[in-house]
Amino acid sequence: MARLPTVEDVAQAAGVSRQTVSNVINTPGIVRASTRERVEAAIAQLGYRPHMAARRLRTRRSSTIGIHLDPYAGGIAGVVLDRFVHALTESASERGMRIQLYAARTPADEIARMGELTEGGEVDAFVITGTFHGDPRARWLVDRGVPFVAFGRPWGDDDVSQPAHLWVDVDGAAGTRAATEHLLRVAGRRIAFLGWPAGSGTGDDRERGWRDAMAAAGATGERLWCEDSVGEARAATAALIAADGVDGIVCASDSLAIGAHLAAAEAGRGDLPVIGFDNTPAAEAIGISSVEQLPEQVAAGVIELLMGPTGSVVAPRAAAAGEAHVLVEPRLVVR
Repeated sequence: MARLPTVEDVAQAAGVSRQTVSNVINTPGIVRASTRERVEAAIAQLGYRPHMAARRLRTRRSSTIGIHLDPYAGGIAGVVLDRFVHALTESASERGMRIQLYAARTPADEIARMGELTEGGEVDAFVITGTFHGDPRARWLVDRGVPFVAFGRPWGDDDVSQPAHLWVDVDGAAGTRAATEHLLRVAGRRIAFLGWPAGSGTGDDRERGWRDAMAAAGATGERLWCEDSVGEARAATAALIAADGVDGIVCASDSLAIGAHLAAAEAGRGDLPVIGFDNTPAAEAIGISSVEQLPEQVAAGVIELLMGPTGSVVAPRAAAAGEAHVLVEPRLVVR
């Protein structure tokens, strides 16, 4: 078995002392930037992992990241977050960190739970999901200087050039744009969009990709909406499909896509192309094309922002343009 790299190996590779390596790992703020970068490069090159139990005793840190576990809601939704949590656990483990799941039903409940975990020293940082404009969880964490990364952008006026905090998200507009462009090529010019009621940051972003692709092609199509329900999607699209007023449908989720597909089958148009979003096992089983979010890449981006190349959670830092977010481009799966 190959020998695992040690602190001494990192020090030799970086041309620094053993204490400097320890400082970079445990208190990076006291190390000069150029030296810290050299040590971090050596850590990454050698694949060095500090002894976690010893580090926990020495630094009084838990080496644990907290993440909220959504209540079970049934249906198709939730598969992506399940995959994300599994991928986050694996990515964190590779960096010597653990994941602590906690339950809460409302943002206020979650803030209370985060307070308990922080005060008890049970976690070093958090990952929040399901972000929305004016999210009180993000404000609570920022005000208290608690390290965190959001799966989902801040949804502010400018969450890219002037982000409110660190975040990773899936480029929903890029996904629906690719889906719309595909249907324009293979189905026709009357491509409808079935989304959620206006005002949802994620839903509006996915709708934007459809609008951009349709405008670029000089095409027009109906914009339909309903709640994220197979039954409601079925009813929302029935009249348009029965009247032969559409060549294809791009949907904001797989739940909506399955409802649209069922409505098409009932109208005798089972071959009407429908594309969903999330690439869930349900869509795969039915044979519906879908946009896959690639939650494994999201998880890797979260850990990278939260920890950088070192073996510990980095101190909270100002969110700088170009360095404060990771935007993952999803993949269109055509069936």
